Amino acid sequence: MRHPVIVALCLSGALGLAACNRPTSDAEVQRAIESVNVIDASNLNELMLTSGDPQEAVAYFTKASADNPARIDLKRGLAKSLVRASRPAEAVKVWQEVANAPDGTPDDRVSLADAHIRTNDWAKAEAELNKVPPTHETFDRYRLEAMVADSKKNWKKADSFYETAAGMTNQPANIYNNWGFSKLSRQDFAGAERLFVQALTYDDTLFTAKNNLVMARGAQRKYDLPVVPMSQTEKAELLYTLGLTAIKKGDVAVGKTLLEDAIATHPQHFEAAVRSLSALGA
Repeated sequence: MRHPVIVALCLSGALGLAACNRPTSDAEVQRAIESVNVIDASNLNELMLTSGDPQEAVAYFTKASADNPARIDLKRGLAKSLVRASRPAEAVKVWQEVANAPDGTPDDRVSLADAHIRTNDWAKAEAELNKVPPTHETFDRYRLEAMVADSKKNWKKADSFYETAAGMTNQPANIYNNWGFSKLSRQDFAGAERLFVQALTYDDTLFTAKNNLVMARGAQRKYDLPVVPMSQTEKAELLYTLGLTAIKKGDVAVGKTLLEDAIATHPQHFEAAVRSLSALGA
C-alpha cells in the first residue's frame, strides 16, 4: 500500500496544480482521496491473492466482504483464498454465492466446479460444468472437463479435453502430466511415457512428472533412469521409485539393486529406502 504521507503529498501537488486554474471544492478533494483509496485497495486485494499468506488472505477477505456485502469481487477473493488455504469445503459455499449472484460469471461457475472436485464431489462438479455455456471456452474449463471425464473412465472424451486444454496455454506441463497419469491408470504405459516426456520439455523441474515417467518406464521393464535434469536427491528418489516398480513387476533382484543404488546416491540417510530394503531381506 502507498504510505499515507506520500499519498497526501501527491494529492497536495495535484490539487496545487489544479488551484492554478480554478478553485478546488471540498467535494473534488474527497473524490480524489476516494480514487486513491480504491486504487490502494485493489492493489492490496491482488497482493493478498497472489503473495500473501493463505490464512491471512482468508482473514482479510472475510472481514472485507463482511464490511462490504455487496462487493462480489471481495467474495471471489475470499473463495480463492479458501482454496489456497486448502479449505475447499468452505470455498464451495462461497463460490456458490458468487456463481449464483446476478453478477456471477461463467468463470465463477468453473471455479465452483473446481472446488467440488477438491472435495471429491465429482457429480456436483459435472453438474456445474454442464451449466457453463458451450461458448465459454477456457483452459480451466477444459482442464476440469478432462478430469471429470477421467473420473468416469470416459477415456476418449478425456483425451479430447486434455488435448484441447494443452493447446490453450503456454505452460502445459501440468496438463501433460495429468494426461500421462490418466494413461498410466489405464495401463497405457508407452502412451503415458510419451506424455510425461512432453511435460518435462515444458518444465524440466516438475518432479512429479519425473517420478511418473520412471513409473511408466518401470512398468515396461525399462530399469534405467531417463535422461532428464535431476539433483542428487532427486536421482535417489527416482531410483527408489524404480526399485519399488521393479519389485512389483516381480523383478526382485533388479529392485534390490536399485534400492541399494538409491541409498548410496542419496546425500543423506534415506530412511524409506533402507526400510524397504530391510523388508525385502526379511
